[in-house]
Amino acid sequence: MEPHQNDRFVVALRHAARELTRRRDITDLEQTLGRIVISAVATVPGIDAGSISMTRRGQIETRQPTSETIGRLDSLQSALHEGPCITAIEGPPESGVVIAHDFAAPEVAERWPRFAPHAVAAGYRALISTQISVDSPGGPRGSLNLYSTSPNTIDEHTRTIAGLFGVQAALLLYGSDTAAHLNRAVDNRDLIGQAKGVLMERFKADDTTAFHMLVKASQDTNLKLTTVALWVTGSVSRDGTAEDSVTGMGSSKGDS
Repeated sequence: MEPHQNDRFVVALRHAARELTRRRDITDLEQTLGRIVISAVATVPGIDAGSISMTRRGQIETRQPTSETIGRLDSLQSALHEGPCITAIEGPPESGVVIAHDFAAPEVAERWPRFAPHAVAAGYRALISTQISVDSPGGPRGSLNLYSTSPNTIDEHTRTIAGLFGVQAALLLYGSDTAAHLNRAVDNRDLIGQAKGVLMERFKADDTTAFHMLVKASQDTNLKLTTVALWVTGSVSRDGTAEDSVTGMGSSKGDS
């Protein structure tokens, strides 16, 4: 790699790293993903276009494509459930990197027989997809996809740099996913606290007894604790009293 390419690479990654340290909402997240794609396309040798594929409610969606053509190619992979993007998300090698060196080559066309002709027809001959995922149950999974109009342009340098941009994207998603989990935990804690307050006032119970009442109601109804808490607080907000929410819970206080 030439010195000027090294400099561009380092600068691009530093910009991406700074983005990861900023507080952001979902709009900022999308913008940052877009910047990662644009930086990768501009920096990785031999790459002409890019996108990110993400799982959403069991479906694989295209995010931040650099052109309409790339968006269509990604969507086609999702519809066919075939292509390097799909392989990188659902069945990648240990490295997490899936490469199609030339969609017109027999071995590549054989691996992805339905998608390969469409890529060639659209003018793209090579593609490297790098898995980006969050290691948590139900966490987002995806891939950074970098397309080339020339065959056999993806070498070890390309692979390494694309992999590092994939790491940046994965860190971004990890931070976003972790923040979402923390926000849900705080919301759940506040909700349970509100429900305990309702029961403490209605039954003149202490904090521990009120919590045990919620737990017993959860067990008896086979509902999540947060669902019971939402039911208690929701009934109070509707009619201004806890009577409807806590009917039948009176005996729970004695059992606690």
